Amino acid sequence: MRRDRVVVFAALAMVVVAAWAFTLMGAGMGMTAFEMTAMSSPVPTSSSFASAAMVSHQPWSAGYSGLMIVMWVTMMVAMMTPSAAPMILLFARVSRQSRDQAAPYVPTGIFAAGYLAVWSCFSVLAAGLQWGLEKVGLVSAGMTPASVWLASGLLIAAGLYQMTPVKQACLRHCRGPLSFVLEHWRPGRGGAFRMGWTHGAYCLGCCWFLMGLLFAGGVMNLYWIAGLALFVLLEKSIPHGHWLAYPTGAALTAWGLVLAAGVW
Repeated sequence: MRRDRVVVFAALAMVVVAAWAFTLMGAGMGMTAFEMTAMSSPVPTSSSFASAAMVSHQPWSAGYSGLMIVMWVTMMVAMMTPSAAPMILLFARVSRQSRDQAAPYVPTGIFAAGYLAVWSCFSVLAAGLQWGLEKVGLVSAGMTPASVWLASGLLIAAGLYQMTPVKQACLRHCRGPLSFVLEHWRPGRGGAFRMGWTHGAYCLGCCWFLMGLLFAGGVMNLYWIAGLALFVLLEKSIPHGHWLAYPTGAALTAWGLVLAAGVW
């Protein structure tokens, strides 16, 4: 069992490292994420909105749309897989114990595939939303916000959502791998995929507004990518991490209001 845990952990580490490496290299955009971050502001300001509005728009061909989807999928894998690692490792342990009791063996990768399938669907929707926001001039071709109302609205909405019962309900499932397994265990490969999908759905319900903040800070802004990934990891893993949602929600809401008032 120890060997299995090492193998699963090593596989997860390889996936995360590869996803982060591809993201840092620019995810096929022709510029590294470091270069794109240097061209944007660490936080949205009135001057950054004006600069973004001056950037000419990139035509969305089929190839470019596919590239955007790949970029989003890679970012979600890099950002969300570390916080799902405890659940994936627990599934591997329970699956191994079931195999030792002569039950059919189910590869852990099937569970992980179900989890990542949810975030892949989210990535397709996010790329479509990015296209729409660029088309109406709210997001620049450099993938940074070009409107104070977009940035402030996203900050306020994300802040308010952090303090809702729905957020806390989803977060409880993400923070309790053992209770999730006991409640949602399904046998077989189809059951494993369904379990991964269900866990991913709870994770999406917990974090979708936080991921939406990439449109407020810059889709390829490493300050926001790394900051959000770290926050999600802490919120799901440290003791009493669920309480982080409340002060964070209040801070995001206040930030959005200040930004909308033109003080920032």
